[in-house]
Amino acid sequence: MIDIAATDPNPDDHQAALDDLVGLLNLEVIEVNIFRGVSTDENRQRVFGGQVAGQALVAAARTIEEPGRMVHSLHAYFLRPGDPKTPILYEVDRIRDGRSFTTRRVVAIQHGKAIFNLQASFHNEEPGPNHQVDMPTAVASPDSLPDFRTRMAPYADQIGELYDRPRPIDVRYVNGDPMSRKGNPSSTQQVWLRANGQLPIDPVLHACIVTYASDMTLLDTTVLPFGLAWDSPGMQMASLDHAMWFHRPFRADEWLLYDQVAQSNTSARGLARGSIFTSDGQLAISVVQEGLTRVGQS
Repeated sequence: MIDIAATDPNPDDHQAALDDLVGLLNLEVIEVNIFRGVSTDENRQRVFGGQVAGQALVAAARTIEEPGRMVHSLHAYFLRPGDPKTPILYEVDRIRDGRSFTTRRVVAIQHGKAIFNLQASFHNEEPGPNHQVDMPTAVASPDSLPDFRTRMAPYADQIGELYDRPRPIDVRYVNGDPMSRKGNPSSTQQVWLRANGQLPIDPVLHACIVTYASDMTLLDTTVLPFGLAWDSPGMQMASLDHAMWFHRPFRADEWLLYDQVAQSNTSARGLARGSIFTSDGQLAISVVQEGLTRVGQS
């Protein structure tokens, strides 16, 4: 068994990175129904899709006036690449406020153009029948799996300075990361994930953190059937749309199993679905994502 504590000597640094992520989701109020968010200082070509989705969900949630009404589903489209050097404006349309459900539409804008839109529905908890699919069995525990630094050590030179950067989300692959599995086709992958520190008791924040994290690995699943990974020669990948359904309570700073399956890949578009379980087997969230998966010439 790997000694996880020995490979991750600076938990305070990870907590600081998580606190920065929470700050990233704490949007500035510009006007009624208008919010502004910034990006991280990472030297990216485009804004990470999970960041835009998480910030948009924060904007929607901040217009919900009914106490205890929680997001139960969201549907989003990534329209244009986001510019990480420019703030993002989020405009919220209060489509409907009902007795049990609230619907919001959010458009993210940069340089006068929409880069992303999200529609989210919020619902009061109600009694009713209870059923779910079973959590996969015989899955290795997260504490027995390598953390990011251990797993990515062979690729440290390729990753560069990002290798040593503290990470707000701890992701641990059950069956090996996509790079190590190249050349071995598979249609599934499983990862454990959690916020890399402690979060305040705020269900909306936990939903936004998992929305952010849900975009980190799912699209990679769509090219696993071909024995490929995001760093394969000629690979071009980008999120197109993303949907989530929130079923049961969870905490984003406790381990969650993200069980992922490649559904389809055609016309340079890959589709994957994911089921997110709490460690005690409760199905917390269902996710479906489609993305661009162009494979060019090396």
